[in-house]
Amino acid sequence: MSLQTLTQNNRRYDPKAIARYYRYRPWLAWGRALKIIWSFAVFILSLKWDEWQNQVEQNKLKRAAELRQLLTRLGPTFIKVGQALSTRPDLVRKDFLDELVKLQDQLPPFDNAIAYQIIETELGRPVKEIYSELSPTPVAAASLGQVYQGRLLSGEEVAVKVQRPNLRPVITLDLYLMRWAASWLSPWLPLNLGHDLSLIVDEFGTKLFEEIDYLNEGRNAEKFATNFRNDPHVKVPAIYWRYTSTRVLTLEWLNGYKLTDTKRIKEAGLDPEAIIEIGVTSGLQQLLEHGFFHADPHPGNLFAMPDGRMGYIDFGMMDQLDETTKETLVDAIVHLVNKDYSDLAEDYVKLGFLTSDTDICPIVPALERLLGDAISRNVGDFNFKTITDQFSELMYEYPFRVPAKFALIIRSLVTQEGIALSLNPNFKIVEVAYPYVARRLLTGESPQLRRRLLNVLFKDGKFQWQRLENLIAIARTDESFDVLPTAKLGLQYLLSDEGKYLRRQLVLALTEDDRLHTEEVQRLWNLVKDDLQPNRLLNVAIGVLTDLSKEGVAAILPSVTALTTFGSQQ
Repeated sequence: MSLQTLTQNNRRYDPKAIARYYRYRPWLAWGRALKIIWSFAVFILSLKWDEWQNQVEQNKLKRAAELRQLLTRLGPTFIKVGQALSTRPDLVRKDFLDELVKLQDQLPPFDNAIAYQIIETELGRPVKEIYSELSPTPVAAASLGQVYQGRLLSGEEVAVKVQRPNLRPVITLDLYLMRWAASWLSPWLPLNLGHDLSLIVDEFGTKLFEEIDYLNEGRNAEKFATNFRNDPHVKVPAIYWRYTSTRVLTLEWLNGYKLTDTKRIKEAGLDPEAIIEIGVTSGLQQLLEHGFFHADPHPGNLFAMPDGRMGYIDFGMMDQLDETTKETLVDAIVHLVNKDYSDLAEDYVKLGFLTSDTDICPIVPALERLLGDAISRNVGDFNFKTITDQFSELMYEYPFRVPAKFALIIRSLVTQEGIALSLNPNFKIVEVAYPYVARRLLTGESPQLRRRLLNVLFKDGKFQWQRLENLIAIARTDESFDVLPTAKLGLQYLLSDEGKYLRRQLVLALTEDDRLHTEEVQRLWNLVKDDLQPNRLLNVAIGVLTDLSKEGVAAILPSVTALTTFGSQQ
């Protein structure tokens, strides 16, 4: 069996099948292995030379640039490795991180004749029978493929994405060698990996194999479009399945402006602030609502369209979050803003950044030092990348790790923040994220979001009035947020069977704080009178009184009586 046959028959990454293939053909890997080993040996010797000559500090930026150039020379797999490492502060020191983030998959294009041949082979007909026009040269070239602008015979303007020749066998061989090296190097690495290094290689291989399957990318695009089908601010290109295969993807052409091209965006009459809000909000929706997120939102994959929409392309690198992870992410944002660092440390355990047996007591003060004034800092002192850089120091002192899935999330957030900062230097991602989370908590109708809201509003069995007031105040910073419908939803839940626990705790809190007065009673009734009959409200009031102690009844009875009497008079 040839390697080409192996990779064609197995579109998914299968490390065991790949290992079996090369175990009996070791000579096939020797040449590539020697090239890789020699390249890294020269680089490592240069680092050692700096140590011997006491020039480490003087040459560290030069060596970081050499590492980026080395990965570029070694080809697509290693460029992707560099991109993955650029989001791993637990694995790579800061000066190397700063250089690796510059990798943007920009390589010289391969020959047009080869690209046209791939199109004809994959689609089974001559190019002229598919496209009435096709640009003579690619309009974009990256590590895995290149893109042509064209037009179908039926008139639709399209983008045609063509994969680099022999890509899958090259990637397969590189992944085999990486996994072999990981099994040998893992015990010797002086880094806090947190788990077996070969698992990181496997996660990387799985995502890379998904990215080079253009049929999978088309399915991802359609799923993404379905998630945003009711959002008038997001545009996803249509996929032309008749002209799509594993190595050729034909999709709708999107006209727009790169998000880093502030000048053209303004000349088109678009508001950069509005573009930022769409980008950040849609990114949060992907993570916290749909759980299906675009993991590679660099400037070449996002466009400001002339009609003000945000256009997304390139859905090769996507990932899915489960419901528990989405809920915990909401918790983490709330705990960050409320400065509940012990709860935030527990969130890190739930998300996999810390193992379940980790003693979080010494970690809580470290989190407070790092994140304590995150919200109040100016953008010159704080942004999301600043936090990830500072976390790299924590990860050497404490047993933090970055789960592979969160490496993609971090990459996505850092990239989106960088784009937003290019449009608005005063942008702070937390200030945009928290109002969104506040609105989600206050208006959400799912049991999960109600449970999250209860966790926010109660601490140690006590109702936190200040948190509720903060949530409403922050949510109101969005002009589209209307507090009255939100209050109505909250009261409907409060007076339902499901809201029994919250109702009891809230009444006790009102009693203790002496907050329930006649004017509040009238305001509450005006909100719910169209939906609740007086006799139902009376039954609820009786239920509340039944739940309370004698002292609680005595304290709350005048207010409950006023509420029910006022309702019966309307």
